[in-house]
Amino acid sequence: MAQTSALINVMTAAARKAARALSRDFGEVEQLQVSRKGPSDFVSAADLKAEKTIYEELAKARPGYGFLMEERGEVEGTDKTNRWIVDPLDGTSNFLHGIPHFAISIGLEREGVLVAGVVYNPVRDELFWAEKGAGAYLNDRRLRVAARADLRDALIATGTPWHGRPGHKQFLEECERVIGVTAGIRRFGSASLDLAYVAAGRFDGFWERNLSAWDVAAGAIIVREAGGFVKEIDGGDFLKTGAVIAANERLLPLLTKTVRGA
Repeated sequence: MAQTSALINVMTAAARKAARALSRDFGEVEQLQVSRKGPSDFVSAADLKAEKTIYEELAKARPGYGFLMEERGEVEGTDKTNRWIVDPLDGTSNFLHGIPHFAISIGLEREGVLVAGVVYNPVRDELFWAEKGAGAYLNDRRLRVAARADLRDALIATGTPWHGRPGHKQFLEECERVIGVTAGIRRFGSASLDLAYVAAGRFDGFWERNLSAWDVAAGAIIVREAGGFVKEIDGGDFLKTGAVIAANERLLPLLTKTVRGA
């Protein structure tokens, strides 16, 4: 059985507490679908409620740590070296349509370095977690990225820019290039779970642009601790640019070259 640190216990407890309310709310979505107004306001309330729970739990457990959260934005703490990076509901569109593929994502950045991450899908009760130097796990099982070395055998995940987001043309061009050299592409609608699935070997790679730090912080450290690599597509800082690519050591340069169109 995997031994969890006090830090991971704190993060897991916050995620599970928020997940209890999210799961109850998710059970109401199907009924809300029949209304003329639709469930958008309901989901926003569920999102905010989950974030409030996570904020309160983490602030109580680690007073002074800063926060970067999807709804609250930047919250400065007295401890300038530690910052939580939180997405209380990654996969909002899935949640909105009653699709059981969404997650709570909590990452910890210390002095600018990602040191711990938790990605929790409450519907499947799958808790992906990692701490720097301690490995990556799915519940109690140690994770390793897949060992495939040929893009022709690789299943790659991505995300599609939706209405109002930039980059549609670029995405279609990248998608066409990747489809042409791989075993296939999947678009599941939750970047944190896409990265967790790379760590678990379910996907061989992942790329997406125009993400936010809270979409990828936790997933990135989980991939790295599972033996994979996560980088910015064009060589910058993916927490700032939101352009992320992940795979094992052999596939990463091949996938990066394909996505860039080199």
